[in-house]
Amino acid sequence: MSDPSAFIRAETALSAPPLVPEIRLHLASEILPIWQATEADLARHGLPPPYWAFAWPGGQALTRHLLDHRELVAGRRVLDFAAGSGLSAIAAAMAGASAVAAADIDPFARAAIALNADTNGVDVSLIEEDILGSPGDWPSDWDVILAGDVCYERPMAERVAAWFTELANAGRLVLIGDPGRSYLPGSGLREIARYLVPTTLELEYCTLRETVVWRWEGGA
Repeated sequence: MSDPSAFIRAETALSAPPLVPEIRLHLASEILPIWQATEADLARHGLPPPYWAFAWPGGQALTRHLLDHRELVAGRRVLDFAAGSGLSAIAAAMAGASAVAAADIDPFARAAIALNADTNGVDVSLIEEDILGSPGDWPSDWDVILAGDVCYERPMAERVAAWFTELANAGRLVLIGDPGRSYLPGSGLREIARYLVPTTLELEYCTLRETVVWRWEGGA
């Protein structure tokens, strides 16, 4: 494997997501070329898309809400789960969180988060373990858990739902951004904001995606 940081610098450009122009990220302009480059770089085929290279609608909406409502994270310990580019983690740090961690099992995502955090002048610690549903001390490390666009596949969505419910029942604030993905739960969520997020036909079926920020309510 080549150096992920060098790969990211070579295959992306610094740009601002349309809904959050305050933040600059290393982003790809098209999905197919960077997907193919990632497969070639790792000499492996059938890899998942490089989610870290794009500012997805759920993450953008959640990030916009954090920047406009900084009291949600100010002075609190924040986890950005399945962080991708680290967009929401960066916003939490900018909004005054006392500590911010970003968790992603993809080493390219973690390299992108580190580069993006440095670009925006904030501190974000990185977690490489698969912490989803993990027992032990992990949940007590955070007051707020953020997630954008994590309900796009059934197995992932089911694991997320169980873990987020456990966290919410334990008194944690769990916020997710979602543009209506297929496996978003139909109950246990409370809408707190709604945004129209500009996107591209490369990533979505339309160029303006209505996206909701939800609070995970817990329950059974």
